[in-house]
Amino acid sequence: MTFRWYGDNDPVTLKYIKQIPKMAGIVSAIYDIPVGEPWPMDKIIELKNKIEAEGLKLSVIESVPVHEDIKLGKSTRNQYIENYKTTIRRLGEAGIKVVCYNFMPVFDWTRTDLEYQLPDGSTALIFNENMVEKMDPSTGELSLPGWDTSYTKESMKALLDEYKEIDEEKLWGNLEYFLKEIIPVAEESDVKMAIHPDDPPWCIFGLPRIITKEENLERFLSLVDNPYNGLTLCSGSLGVSKDNDMARLVRKFGKKIHFAHTRNVKITGPKSFEEAAHPSEYGSLDIVEILKAYHEVGFDGPMRPDHGRMIWGEEGKPGYGLYDRALGAMYLTGIWETLEKTKK
Repeated sequence: MTFRWYGDNDPVTLKYIKQIPKMAGIVSAIYDIPVGEPWPMDKIIELKNKIEAEGLKLSVIESVPVHEDIKLGKSTRNQYIENYKTTIRRLGEAGIKVVCYNFMPVFDWTRTDLEYQLPDGSTALIFNENMVEKMDPSTGELSLPGWDTSYTKESMKALLDEYKEIDEEKLWGNLEYFLKEIIPVAEESDVKMAIHPDDPPWCIFGLPRIITKEENLERFLSLVDNPYNGLTLCSGSLGVSKDNDMARLVRKFGKKIHFAHTRNVKITGPKSFEEAAHPSEYGSLDIVEILKAYHEVGFDGPMRPDHGRMIWGEEGKPGYGLYDRALGAMYLTGIWETLEKTKK
């Protein structure tokens, strides 16, 4: 069991995290290095030592961001890929075994409200399709929760214009080019690369998104058939589409899953959803069945409760408070213990 931690500025401290029963690892990153630049070894070691000093392990780096020039397939991509290789090698030297990353154009995870009030008074992240359909990011006036605020109005428009030339097939080609360069380095460095699904798993603002469903996960893994090329299977991302049966995906991809994000979501429309409390009854996913699938395939990698609601008056980074994620961790741990003790 692991827990996301955002560094020294995170109001959820390592001291609090290690008080969660059965908590073993931390998922973190270095957040002050410009995208595309290699991570300095001293910063990697500093992060690792800080976590280990609290009796925890740096289990996963989430994320090493992929520069947009790589996704666009620009002539400048090779230097950014070389920098990425340098970071992988250094993480391997530091003993980091898993790197989570994504290949989403322009926007990372996207939500329309970070503080939507649920009936019980807690707040959660939601995505409302109708709200998104009324927006046009090309104006440069638009800002949604979860977006990179470093883009200026002009740079955002220029980047979106560049993506007009990139359809899904071109994005697949650029991803394949990237994988064929980095996976051999990951294997040499003993670092498992775990791509995160697109969140949400459908096209937004005309931008292509390809890590979205079962057949695409199959295609992704076939691009470079290597044990170090694998998945971050996120039930909160893929699970918002009724086409994705999460327990089936776990059973199908098994050992190709290097990292598990396990949380619940409530589907409220064809392309709308609310993030929910972890127990199955609060959302649209059967968390017990998903954990049973992980248990059946012998999953022994890192898992984290992923996002949580903000409860009990807690203030902090939306989705990343202490209390509800700790409840989620204990819920998942309880299911796992039951599976372990009742296995035949």
